[in-house]
Amino acid sequence: MVQAYILIQTEVGKASAVAEVISKIEGVIQAEDVTGPYDVIVRAQADTVDDLGRMVVARVQQVDGITRTLTCPVVHI
Repeated sequence: MVQAYILIQTEVGKASAVAEVISKIEGVIQAEDVTGPYDVIVRAQADTVDDLGRMVVARVQQVDGITRTLTCPVVHI
């Protein structure tokens, strides 16, 4: 299982709606609207890195109101 944080920038005033839609995507553990340089932070998981990438590109980035994403895989060193 691979987990990652997805940092999302949205259009002005869209953070709450984006977080709500993303929270319903399969594989998303948590989606919160926040303040700071990013508007929404998501914790997600998938079976493989490729599956995670497909989820981000095919599902997350297609949500209306998103302008940019940054995916940060969780590592255990």
